[in-house]
Amino acid sequence: MRLRKVKGAAETIAAHPEIVIPNGEALKGNWQSVFEKDQPLYIEVGMGKGQFVIGMAQKNPHLNFIGIEKFDSVMVRALEKVLEAGELPNLKLLKIDAEDLTNIFEENEVEGVYLNFSDPWPKPRHAKRRLTHENFLKLYEHITIPEGYLRFKTDNRLLFEYSLVSVTEYGMGLRDVALDLHQREDLDWNVMTEYEQKFSAKGQPIYRLEAQFKAKA
Repeated sequence: MRLRKVKGAAETIAAHPEIVIPNGEALKGNWQSVFEKDQPLYIEVGMGKGQFVIGMAQKNPHLNFIGIEKFDSVMVRALEKVLEAGELPNLKLLKIDAEDLTNIFEENEVEGVYLNFSDPWPKPRHAKRRLTHENFLKLYEHITIPEGYLRFKTDNRLLFEYSLVSVTEYGMGLRDVALDLHQREDLDWNVMTEYEQKFSAKGQPIYRLEAQFKAKA
């Protein structure tokens, strides 16, 4: 995936440490200290331009959220949206690679994980890069509470099928599966991403799954 570089992105990000946390490793096990209130913590891995995680924070002031993205050029767009949205004491952003999650979060520190429209990495040799691969599921399981949740949305049928198999083979319990999310009547709870708005407007089905990790021994 090629990204267009945004001039001055790194400098803009560095200028807002109150939103984009600069040193996540120093907060491992103590993430609640950066929020106004001690509340259940959810993370979105690969937040893109931030529409989803911002919407979730606005809709759920009783929960804390961290939006995670690894690219400066994408992170800066999310930061701009947070600044435009105004004060959100229950939202922080973090620029890291998903592979570093266990270096940033302590065991059982996170309530649940959101994955939205992740890169499908369609070539078989790139399967380990998919965010629903077993290797990533292990990371999510480590940082989430016992019986923590993974919530996943995509427009990519092949990635969805792969993810269903992956979470099932990992031993997770499926709590909800939607083959065409926007056909449901009651979607007041659903916060759409930029991609979701674009694809659903074209009539493309949006696939969703919610899976739960097993209780920890």
